Amino acid sequence: MPTPLQNRDSKLLLASGSFSRRKMLEEVGLDFEVRVGDVNEDILKAAGKREGWKPEAVALGLAEAKALSIQQPDAFIIGADQMLSCDSIWYDKPKDLAQAREQLLALRGNTHILHTAVVLCRNGQVVWQHVDQPRLTMRLFSEPFLDAYLQTEGPACLASVGAYRLEGPGLQLFAHIEGDAFSIQGLPLLPLLEALREMKVIFY
Repeated sequence: MPTPLQNRDSKLLLASGSFSRRKMLEEVGLDFEVRVGDVNEDILKAAGKREGWKPEAVALGLAEAKALSIQQPDAFIIGADQMLSCDSIWYDKPKDLAQAREQLLALRGNTHILHTAVVLCRNGQVVWQHVDQPRLTMRLFSEPFLDAYLQTEGPACLASVGAYRLEGPGLQLFAHIEGDAFSIQGLPLLPLLEALREMKVIFY
């Protein structure tokens, strides 16, 4: 049931299986359903690289594809995705802890960008879109620290494109962070809420 904050006549769907995105929307009092469509992210990313897209454009394209893969007349569908780039190299979610270790060593001492995109779709059309790009600088941590971090986090770090959670021990990897905490977690929440207010899905 819609909460008192939400228009009863507006159905809201989240086209993402991400736990962190679902949690953020729940914690701000939104009522929504989770629907995960069939989108081949690898094909879309490969096409983006081949055509010379910037990573923020790829993130936006992935978010759009996820939202448009869900068919629900008149519903507002949220699609979101996130890319990580560092020195023109794109990084994906690591497949195992060995790959997570290799990736974190590559990011160590460098600044990377999280290209975080969100779209709203309705009746097969994109009605709103937004990309935020926080910048995060990792400190020059030691390899013993990295091994201890991976042992502490375990498979949990594989759920993130950066192999870290700022709401957990992953914060200790960093020297400096510029940008919105919600966007870093995978969803530019404040701009999304403003868009939902403008579309009268939630109340001003």
